[in-house]
Amino acid sequence: MARRFIDQLTDGDNLEDVFLVLDKQLRTNRKGDSFITLELADRTGSISARLFHAGEPVFRTFEIGDFIHTRGKVQLFQGILQVVLDGLEKVDPNLVELNDFLPHTRQDVNKLFIRLKEILRKVSDPFLKSLTECYLIDEEFVRDFCRAPAGIRVHHAYIGGLLEHTVTMLEIAEKTLPFYPELNKDVVLVGIFLHDSGKIREMSYQRSFAYTDEGQMVGHLVMGIEMLLAKAKEVEKMYGEPVPPELLMQVKHLILCHHGEPQNGSPKVPMSPEGILVRAIDMIDSQVAIALKEIADDKSQGNWTAFNHALQRKVYKGKRV
Repeated sequence: MARRFIDQLTDGDNLEDVFLVLDKQLRTNRKGDSFITLELADRTGSISARLFHAGEPVFRTFEIGDFIHTRGKVQLFQGILQVVLDGLEKVDPNLVELNDFLPHTRQDVNKLFIRLKEILRKVSDPFLKSLTECYLIDEEFVRDFCRAPAGIRVHHAYIGGLLEHTVTMLEIAEKTLPFYPELNKDVVLVGIFLHDSGKIREMSYQRSFAYTDEGQMVGHLVMGIEMLLAKAKEVEKMYGEPVPPELLMQVKHLILCHHGEPQNGSPKVPMSPEGILVRAIDMIDSQVAIALKEIADDKSQGNWTAFNHALQRKVYKGKRV
């Protein structure tokens, strides 16, 4: 029997299939009875589930990131679909078709990568051009850059999401830069290319999306700087001349400041016109993507989605093509 994906479930459906565990918690109701709450996922989305009359012995049989075979019934609760489970058991990941569980970009990754290279070829500064080439000839970097998500859950949280996000930002920059001829176009393009490059090491994205230990402890901003410095040394070895410190500093700044404000986790606020532009473009693509995903995922009636914590607001759905 072909599997049913989460976006195909409706109220009253009987459910028996394998899902990925995104989260699990052991809770107790007012009577003192234990039950398990879960967030289950496949490539089309996630859904909350409950297993009542289940305690710690069952809770310990599986972990976040495991695949479990579930049995239960889909119910509508306060306008949102959830699953009330009758039972569950852990499944050997070798028996699972991973493509059913990791969401993918809807765009063609090969075409996105070709477009990335087309735009980066327009970089004219010889040092920055050599720098981008050092990244693009690194097969391991390219493989990971084309596969990594741009986030765990917030925006572009799917295989190929980092590449899609980066190319969209580059496209926006190409349309925007002619209005500001005083800006260093090469610094902007290279800064956008590298602004989230550390995410290929910050996250793991083989079976599910999660942060690596280094990602938790260090984060993609510092990782991106480390990778940049390593590639700058490669440029010096290949061409016998170091990247000018002032030029390297400008690219470093775009990596460090693209989160904007300290409350957003940014170690530096944008302090150059190029930094201000890159931050603004990053906000445009990430926030519009969040809003569109919120609309696409919202199954409730009416013109408004539920409150989105990333955007700190509800989103108006309206009528869309």
